[in-house]
Amino acid sequence: MGILTRIEALEKAKQLGQDLIEIASNAEPPVAKIADFQKFRYEENKKERASKKGASAGGLKELWLSPRIAEHDLKVRLARTKEFFKEGYKVKFTVKFKGREMAHPEVGRQVLQEALNLLGDNVVIDKEAKFEGRKLSMIVGRGKSNPAQNDNNSKKEVMDNLADSVK
Repeated sequence: MGILTRIEALEKAKQLGQDLIEIASNAEPPVAKIADFQKFRYEENKKERASKKGASAGGLKELWLSPRIAEHDLKVRLARTKEFFKEGYKVKFTVKFKGREMAHPEVGRQVLQEALNLLGDNVVIDKEAKFEGRKLSMIVGRGKSNPAQNDNNSKKEVMDNLADSVK
């Protein structure tokens, strides 16, 4: 419509049966648009809800493992991990040690290494495996979908470190 005085804009809005809505009051000249105010409020609330929805994704999920976990059970947990990745979450693998299992921490590291091998190249290690009391924890996230673009060196280094600590 171009630049109008406030009175002209109000008259134009009244002729169209719409409202004059101020968009940017600090601009020079101030920016306004002619629209239905109720519809405008609805659209703004819709945008706000959408932004809140997107902000909540990307949290952290934890999966507990045992040093004596069976191969099938591990595969089931890793299938759940892939679902979490699709939802935008990162996953914290925690190997819980009970009693005399603490005498063999290398078994827990082998479980984490096997989990990384089964997940393939599309994961990125955010936090390397570290003991927190009786728990061995590692955080992984979804990597890029194109394996040629992945940072495989860092994953390889972590896997080598896990393998070295097992020996």
